[in-house]
Amino acid sequence: MFLFINFGGLAFGSWLMNNGPNTDWYLNLSKAPWTPPGWVFGAAWTSIMICFSIYLIFLFTKQYSQKKIFLFSIQFILNVSWNYLFFNKQEVFIALISITLLTALIFFLFFHYYKELKKVSYLLLPYMIWLCIATSLNLYILIHN
Repeated sequence: MFLFINFGGLAFGSWLMNNGPNTDWYLNLSKAPWTPPGWVFGAAWTSIMICFSIYLIFLFTKQYSQKKIFLFSIQFILNVSWNYLFFNKQEVFIALISITLLTALIFFLFFHYYKELKKVSYLLLPYMIWLCIATSLNLYILIHN
């Protein structure tokens, strides 16, 4: 179920960005020197969502709670909305706020549920690392454009 929801979210977010990475606006932006090639984004998100889905299975198996549903829902909304804000609306600053909140939320999940999930928490590391990179790319674009 989590694979379906997470990959559905990726597909919906991709649809919301409205061909954003291929628009003149994005292609003409000054981008960070560490910006990876386009194919890396798809590979990274596929790996991240697989790991995140496995993490969520363990998180919800240990104890189901409204708090966990709420946190997952906020994560989903922030993740999907970034594509729309950044690529479709070209609201780089608001997108930066969104991705910063998403990053903080994923770090919160890691530390808050670490005692409960122990080593399973490390499945969040790819997500955490990628969000740090993505946040830095968003910030670079905000500063240099």
